[in-house]
Amino acid sequence: MLGGMQDFELRVPRLIEHAEREHGQREIVTWWADGTTTRTNWAGIGRDARRLAQALESLGIRRGERVATLAMNHSRHLVAWYGTIGMGGVIHTINPRLFDEQLVYIANHAEDKVLLYDKAFQPIVDRLRPQWTSIAHYVCFDSDGPDSFEALIAPFEGDYRWVEGSEREPCMLCYTSGTTGNPKGVLYEHRSSVIHAMAEIAPACFDLSAQAVALPIVPMFHAAAWGLPFAGAMAGVKFVYSAVNDPAVLCSLMNEEKVTHSAGVPTVWLSMFQYMDATGRKPEHLRLVTIGGSAAPRAMIERLMRMGIRVGHAWGMTETSPIGTIGSPPADWAEMDFGGQVDLVCKQGRVPFGVELRVVDDEGREQPRDGKSSGRLQIRGPWIIKRYFQDEQGDCVDEENWFDTGDVAVIHPCGTMQITDRSKDVIKSGGEWISSVELENAAMGCAGVAEAAAIGVQHPKWAERPLLLVVRKEGSDVDEAAIRDHLKDHVARWWLPDEILFVDSLPHTATGKLLKTALRERYKDYRLETGDDAAQPIAEAAQG
Repeated sequence: MLGGMQDFELRVPRLIEHAEREHGQREIVTWWADGTTTRTNWAGIGRDARRLAQALESLGIRRGERVATLAMNHSRHLVAWYGTIGMGGVIHTINPRLFDEQLVYIANHAEDKVLLYDKAFQPIVDRLRPQWTSIAHYVCFDSDGPDSFEALIAPFEGDYRWVEGSEREPCMLCYTSGTTGNPKGVLYEHRSSVIHAMAEIAPACFDLSAQAVALPIVPMFHAAAWGLPFAGAMAGVKFVYSAVNDPAVLCSLMNEEKVTHSAGVPTVWLSMFQYMDATGRKPEHLRLVTIGGSAAPRAMIERLMRMGIRVGHAWGMTETSPIGTIGSPPADWAEMDFGGQVDLVCKQGRVPFGVELRVVDDEGREQPRDGKSSGRLQIRGPWIIKRYFQDEQGDCVDEENWFDTGDVAVIHPCGTMQITDRSKDVIKSGGEWISSVELENAAMGCAGVAEAAAIGVQHPKWAERPLLLVVRKEGSDVDEAAIRDHLKDHVARWWLPDEILFVDSLPHTATGKLLKTALRERYKDYRLETGDDAAQPIAEAAQG
């Protein structure tokens, strides 16, 4: 052999080493729950991560063992990620919004050894500590005293060399939200996390660089914070963290720190819009907002775009690390009119290199990429799950590594993917499918509608028909007739809900998604009557 390349393991500590060396003075700002602000930088994060690594070893934590966090977004949480992973451990981020029985199950199933937590979650710790059987050490991120984070790392100088090993070793554990059954663990590897970060910083993805100032609203306990702590270190991003998700605080931070990038679920931006409407204030420097977790309503996307902000509409899940697809301007973006641009952004975007998508019917036959043929969305790639953590059932992919996402989608000829529903949420009316997601998003484009949920309820003739549940905006008196008039211009006539009910609020999962399981249970005995209005649209659909 005449030549060759160096063998270089792709391990997460390389990211913090790079950030320290090349972007060491780039700031990491935290607004804490008590209203105070602290500032550090990538060099400080690296130093304290090494001190934490020494501290964890002093507690007897061994390679491969899990260190849990129950915390919001802040610099010490970032230190915990890199310190735990750097000493060969596995960082396990726990969602504090889960139910008690889920919190107990997750920590015990993971066999966590240490819990690092925010003072705000002290009641959870006090309540569940007797049931957490494997946790031996409890450390509070933001308190004083012998059990505090600062006290834990105080004896150590940070003179530490990161643990080396295979890039295929585990580095992080995240659990699904578990809306049905027990949550399932997804064990990320060093290799998968570094490759995911490489894809994420690209202009067509999160567009991260040393010029970016990012305020991630997505919590660090939600699907690896969408990979941002890893990608941010790779690119040398200035991070601005807030330990609370109050829109007044977020807007002030965005303007004071000149935030250019942000990321969060749709409900975050709904709250921000309400704050903007009430105060007249707005984020002044934002240029890219990534929205994921659930489909963003068209009205939300359009408003952000009219503010001059690029919207990266993303799709993914815990099992996909989580980026599966993300929207970015295509080659002919400048030739498209505004309405056409909004239409495109409303879809879930295209895959980055490394990920493959396909849509299959119920018999497993691959469907054409024609933008019309819908089916079950499947995905594979180097940062996609193969087997759930400690799952005796074996691999969760087929023989060709395709993972069934549970989503229903179409893929357009240009490669753009569009989620039309979750397979369990699609409304099956007279043998035809109605997308609850599209119906909801259309309804939320109506003036006066704050939030909407569509579910299928029993119908004596069509098996299921849509029931639309609507939360009015504060002070609005929007009525059923106005919503129906609006919907007629945005969805097929036979998709129109048979009934519209106004409710004070809608249930959400711990990650902010509509909790359709709770709604279906609540309205499981709700029955619609047969009527000519329902029959005619279905007949029209059946005729083509």
